[in-house]
Amino acid sequence: MTHELIPYLAVCIFVVAMLYASVGHGGASGYLAIMALFSLHPEALKPTALLLNIVVAGVGAYLYCSARQFSWRVFWPFVITSIPASFLGGTFSLPPEIYRPALGLVLIFAAWRLFVRKDQVDYETKIPANTTAMLVGAVLGFVSGLIGVGGGIFLSPLMILLRWARVREVSGIAALFILVNSISGLLGHMSSLHHVPDYAPLLAGMALIGGAIGALCGSRHLPVATILKAMSLMLVLAGGKMFLL
Repeated sequence: MTHELIPYLAVCIFVVAMLYASVGHGGASGYLAIMALFSLHPEALKPTALLLNIVVAGVGAYLYCSARQFSWRVFWPFVITSIPASFLGGTFSLPPEIYRPALGLVLIFAAWRLFVRKDQVDYETKIPANTTAMLVGAVLGFVSGLIGVGGGIFLSPLMILLRWARVREVSGIAALFILVNSISGLLGHMSSLHHVPDYAPLLAGMALIGGAIGALCGSRHLPVATILKAMSLMLVLAGGKMFLL
């Protein structure tokens, strides 16, 4: 990629971070798509996306938790197994043709289920059993480390569809889940850090600003129905990216 395109890439990162953070996501799937379109070196995609994910999920987790849109009781069983699983997943590299189509179908199906359901704005929550949450956390952690995302893109729709937490709480839980798994996944993929471009601080700064704006709106101002529609859109975009790249 030429240096003339860096400002345009930075603006795209800002927009993606703002949109994803509004639903508690870090935006890694969006960053992967954007950076691939700008022809970044393939080996730079995964570590750079995880770095941006950490920045956006970090500010998102802080804002959602400070707004009390978070449940530790629901969160901890997921993360206790996802952290080591994400580290393990980060040590593997698979050909994209193996996992991308399957993941794309799963994400688009989840988006459809979120969009068509009419009873998910106001519902009674059913906290999952610890063993169930630990198993889900392990699977999502491994997958997130493997493909270079934080896992929230999978956890959020699952929690809403199974009514494991309220919508805003789901966003807060997903933000912290993404943060810890992105850190763990990056540590498991440390050897790739020398591929991170030298303009990564600029991208991180734009992601931080966009993420702060998005998370502030999502945690305090956006109606729940709007959050669900935005989440469906993010899932469709992420799923579509799996087929196009």
